[in-house]
Amino acid sequence: MSAVANLADAYLQGSAELRAAVKGMTREQLIARPVPGRMSTLEVICHLADFEAVLAERMKRIIALPDALLLAADENLFLRELHYHDRDAEEELSLVDATRQQMARIIRALKPEQFQKAGVHSLKGLLPLEKVIQGATNHIRHHLPFIHEKRKALGIERHSGG
Repeated sequence: MSAVANLADAYLQGSAELRAAVKGMTREQLIARPVPGRMSTLEVICHLADFEAVLAERMKRIIALPDALLLAADENLFLRELHYHDRDAEEELSLVDATRQQMARIIRALKPEQFQKAGVHSLKGLLPLEKVIQGATNHIRHHLPFIHEKRKALGIERHSGG
């Protein structure tokens, strides 16, 4: 399997891992905050869905535009202003699925040299496409332990499959 296919597959796998992590949780469990000072599981899901769009847009800008400008996004402002507890978990998960499917298809179609193309992030400076894709791939995986922590605190058996 090519490096491009591996990158696309690893990226795509994140949505299945997220679905598996929240499988079987009720709305009450999703909005509970069993760990003081941490987001609820629904807030984590909404954060991931919102930033899937941000990260996909960054990838598309790098691929399509010369001298792409990539804008920073403040996750704390998103959390505070975008009504995460009023949102639907399945709808948010579907957005993650659709975004990852679309972007995996785009990633698979890229030529190897396109992965070195970069955009300029408004805070982080020059970011190569490959680094943005890897960051997006790792984003869900970074948040999965927080979901598992909440499941454990709520006494919910962790699901192993999708």
